[in-house]
Amino acid sequence: MSGLEEVGIPGTNYLREALTSCTDPLSAIEEFQTQNSILLPSLTPALHFLDLHGIKRLEFHSSVVEELRNRLIEQISNIASSNNKESLRKLNDVLEKSFPLVKVPELQPVVMHAMKHLPKIKPSYLKKILSDKELYAAAAVEVRRQIWEDNQALFGDEASPLFSQYISDRENIIFNPESEHKTLYDMSPKARRHSTIVQKLSDMIGKSIKLYDMVLQFLRTLFLRTRNVHYCTLRSELLMSLHDLDIHEICSVDPCHKFAWCLDPCIREKFIDSKRAPELQRFLDGLKKQEQVLGDLSMILCDPHAINTICLTILKSLQQTIHAESLPRENGDVLLLLRLLSLGLQAWDIIDSQIFRQQKIEPNLLTNFLPLLSCLMLDDQYRNLNSRMASEEESTSNTHIMRDIPMALIQYANGCAIASKILLYYTLQVPY
Repeated sequence: MSGLEEVGIPGTNYLREALTSCTDPLSAIEEFQTQNSILLPSLTPALHFLDLHGIKRLEFHSSVVEELRNRLIEQISNIASSNNKESLRKLNDVLEKSFPLVKVPELQPVVMHAMKHLPKIKPSYLKKILSDKELYAAAAVEVRRQIWEDNQALFGDEASPLFSQYISDRENIIFNPESEHKTLYDMSPKARRHSTIVQKLSDMIGKSIKLYDMVLQFLRTLFLRTRNVHYCTLRSELLMSLHDLDIHEICSVDPCHKFAWCLDPCIREKFIDSKRAPELQRFLDGLKKQEQVLGDLSMILCDPHAINTICLTILKSLQQTIHAESLPRENGDVLLLLRLLSLGLQAWDIIDSQIFRQQKIEPNLLTNFLPLLSCLMLDDQYRNLNSRMASEEESTSNTHIMRDIPMALIQYANGCAIASKILLYYTLQVPY
């Protein structure tokens, strides 16, 4: 019962001294019980009645303490719900009077509950909790947030296992044939960010801009160190998870929030339509005044789900140009999609070099590669149609012809990451 003496309540030290200095220990114990018992005259007969039923005094007093503790916690919650200066003053008073009892197991929940509702806790209290492993483990996440804000290394130790588990879960979806998801892209964005790991990280961050910035820095560092694009996915999911939780304090200061919010439904539908494309275009055009945002923006676009959406949309846009009998460079959406894909594929280089500049799209990509790919798409459609109409033997022959990709396309893809990614997606999508 450490701490009782500090608030004027006789504790173990007082009882030890009384027993060692008295001549009659039984009288000393009886006197101690009388002085510290519940001073309620009507209670005495009830206690004798409980004695007849074999209920120990310890059980009775423990139940009374539990009931009083629960009522006090409820009262603290009611005070905190007012959310004004007077309620904060009362909570600080409660904490100041009760904090010496934080090591008393029966009263510790009261102290922790009062701390939980205080937006700013005295550094001396936080230092006391940090120095004691048991108190730190018992502290609510709202209290630990205030500790983490001034202790980046400790916060990193708490978050690191969650990062590792997130990467492990993602890789399990890809490499484990028994995974409940057939591909990485089966889950909707909302379902992904409602995962246990993302929710835990969101809870750890709360409304703290400082902790959010720490997490982003951790993710950038891990991405640079490992080149693992799943850290980019986590960056996007974490931002949109905070958006779902209406954490305006963070969403309003993250310059990528509106862009990620606009891109999110596109990823859900695996297509960037003509309504959302202009919004993305305006955001990219506005980056000239704040180029440093390009690093975080490129990470969002490096997310495999974003890359998948962009590439699938490019192929659909090329189909539209074929049907319209026009060239890819005449389609404004194609130009935007190439810019987005370029930024996503250059994310690691941009963050590593700290050169925040959008690279121009190579003219040959528009004038040579995409027209050649459009021709290949048209030829494959024609051959596929013929294969349906021809005999089975001719169909088998045509299937063999469809597997041959023009050498010009392969050579261009070898020297251009954008062309390579688009050609890869086409070869995976075309029905052979």
